[in-house]
Amino acid sequence: MEILVFGVQADEKPLIEAAFEGHHEARCLDVFLNEDTAPIAGGYEIVSTSVNADLGGRVLEILAAGGTRMIAQRSTGFNNIDLRTAERLGMTIARVSYYSPYAVAEFAWALAMAVNRRVVRASTRTRDFDFRLDGLMGRDMHGRTAGVLGTGKIGEAFARIAHGFGMRLLGWDIAENPACVQLGMTYVPKEQLLAESDLVTLHVPLMPQTRHLIDAEALKSMKDDAILVNSSRGGLIDTAALVAELREGRFTGVGLDVYEAEAGLFFLDKSLEAVSDDTLARLVTFPNVLVTSHQAYYTREAVGQIVETTLRNVLDYRAGRRSENVLVPRS
Repeated sequence: MEILVFGVQADEKPLIEAAFEGHHEARCLDVFLNEDTAPIAGGYEIVSTSVNADLGGRVLEILAAGGTRMIAQRSTGFNNIDLRTAERLGMTIARVSYYSPYAVAEFAWALAMAVNRRVVRASTRTRDFDFRLDGLMGRDMHGRTAGVLGTGKIGEAFARIAHGFGMRLLGWDIAENPACVQLGMTYVPKEQLLAESDLVTLHVPLMPQTRHLIDAEALKSMKDDAILVNSSRGGLIDTAALVAELREGRFTGVGLDVYEAEAGLFFLDKSLEAVSDDTLARLVTFPNVLVTSHQAYYTREAVGQIVETTLRNVLDYRAGRRSENVLVPRS
């Protein structure tokens, strides 16, 4: 059987083809699934999608009309999927419930250290043979406070690195992680965490309850010289409110690997086009802000695990098996 795989990056393609070899043929496309591209899937029972795919009700209707019965999403998050419509249409939806937490945690730290030590600005200067240190002063992380919002596997991995720096650990989640407590983490209300942390990092899923978890009020409660990092989902931060605070000269640095309106932008080359997103255009002009294009998960280890799990989800569907990765079971 041939599986149609949407949104495949160049580095990802050989991993997908190697994993599926001997099982099913994988037809890899670099286009992302949305209402315009959904008709391509006509005649394919199984399609695989990337994290930025549009799997809203209309797209699911088009896929179902074309014969698609199973969607294997290559990500953990599923806020982009209309699960109720999928269930109504009798479609099976599966995701990747787990992959290397170190990939995301390590990248979150890369963002934190890059904005703290002004790495991007320094690199730009030295390319112009400007070797001055003016404006490049950072600060030690040792002895400071790291606030971790979401202490699952990724949050725990981040906390372990923070512990290695010798930082005080504050955590916020619906349940305490014993491993984090063992590291010395103290669980506190979100308001206290934001007020006391020198570094705030987000590792919670995007749901209606967490949308704009960091809103205008939350941003105002943070230290003026805090560092804010988001490598989870863009919708966790009210970006317009963040821009307003940055205009006031607040925060030592902000590292964003995700953006709430990234669909249709991230993973694509827009360098020759006019930027129509005024908020993003303003955001990237701040010298203390670093924006990357949703690459925190993008390591050979993590992508390899994502691909292997996606294959297993397809094989389970074909065999009539159900695993913990299934969001909407086979009807």
